[in-house]
Amino acid sequence: MTTPSDDFPEGPRPVQPTLPPNLSGAPDSVALGSTLTTADSAFSAAPTSAVSAQSPQKVKVRGKLLKLMLWMALANIAVFGIWGAVPGLLLPTQITNIVGKDASVGAFGLIATIGAFAAMVAQPIAGLVSDRTRSRFGRRAPWMVAGGLLGGLSLIFMGASNGIVQLGIAWVMVQVCYNFAQGPLSAILPDRVPSGARGTFSSLSGLGLMVGALGGSIAGAMFLTNVSTGYLVFAGFALIVLVLFVVFNPDRSNKGEPKPPFSLGAFLRTFWVNPVKHPDFFWGFTGRLLLYAGYFMVTGYQLFILRDYVGLGAKAGAFVPLLSLISMAGTIITTLIGGPLSDKLGRRKVVVIVAGSVMALSMLFPLILPSLVGMMLFSFVAGLGFGAFQAVDTALMSEVLPSKDDFAKDLGVLNIAATLPQTLAPGIASIVILTLGGYAALFPIGIVIALLGAFAVLPIKSVR
Repeated sequence: MTTPSDDFPEGPRPVQPTLPPNLSGAPDSVALGSTLTTADSAFSAAPTSAVSAQSPQKVKVRGKLLKLMLWMALANIAVFGIWGAVPGLLLPTQITNIVGKDASVGAFGLIATIGAFAAMVAQPIAGLVSDRTRSRFGRRAPWMVAGGLLGGLSLIFMGASNGIVQLGIAWVMVQVCYNFAQGPLSAILPDRVPSGARGTFSSLSGLGLMVGALGGSIAGAMFLTNVSTGYLVFAGFALIVLVLFVVFNPDRSNKGEPKPPFSLGAFLRTFWVNPVKHPDFFWGFTGRLLLYAGYFMVTGYQLFILRDYVGLGAKAGAFVPLLSLISMAGTIITTLIGGPLSDKLGRRKVVVIVAGSVMALSMLFPLILPSLVGMMLFSFVAGLGFGAFQAVDTALMSEVLPSKDDFAKDLGVLNIAATLPQTLAPGIASIVILTLGGYAALFPIGIVIALLGAFAVLPIKSVR
């Protein structure tokens, strides 16, 4: 549902559901403070695929929209800081402390797989629930705060765990709770951001995501000798930021709005992306799924690669922050450029293909140079590719969502493309490492999978 705002007093433009966006190919101006051309109002809840490219409305990226962009970046830093620190450093360190080095690879693969599977299921459910929530604070805010609070308590429970079963249960709780915060948070983009600004918004949001993930790995290295304290710090920071996000970016009350009809069968069918009914969504989903699979097969085992493949042994953890800083440098460059460039060109697919190809080719460096230098080159080049991909792919996918009534649920289903690789990658990677020639076998397999993902967006027709 569209509503006027203080920054955009003219209110919403008429919606014409039969016309997909950007058919004219006219580029949009995207620089902060510049004029944006879009057919929907600033905080429209109508999906971009339902908005006419005719009747454009000029708006400014300022005021509430600019504030929302900046807070979204900070919220992503807080949430993805957890994903950068915990599965990449703190969790494998805690597992090694419990079971020892020899059993750590297999135990980590098992726990990471179970936890990521829980996240894969949780986020669509969280999206569905938030889509149908009616409260004076809107439909997203209550779940963002509740997820942050319960997720923080689950992290504290992880810190107190001293057995693999207990740790696995706690990690599942962390995944479920924070995905109940992250799912509604991700729906802010289609809920409240106009089509012409989504590349810029995605760049800032993606920058926060990557700074959080990489910064989390840097900060997480500070707590390798006191993992439980690290959990407490990350939990507290995330909760504070999520609460402040809701306070400074309040949504309007939706208590009187009717709830969309719900069908359990229809909801269960959304876990299958129908390539006939929604081909563009299917190809975007498939591309993200494959690209993330190739990427996480390598990055998910970065600590172990440094320890065993590069040969750093016990010193490996000390070099993770260095690689994260290098990767962050590349990510910041392309995140800030990629989204606005795709807005200006009026093209998303070519940027996604180039970015995905760069990510795939980055895996050649540690294959050719099995050393710290090879991993440094991999980190920088992969950061360049991932930054551009994350920013532009997010904008692309926001324009091919199947339903205007179920943004968060559809984004939750889309998130399966990110979480399913994390579900499968640890198990697949551990099989490759243990049976197919060690860590070196990961890189060529990752390259092929990532390249397939990069070019999977070619059949998309409604977005250029």
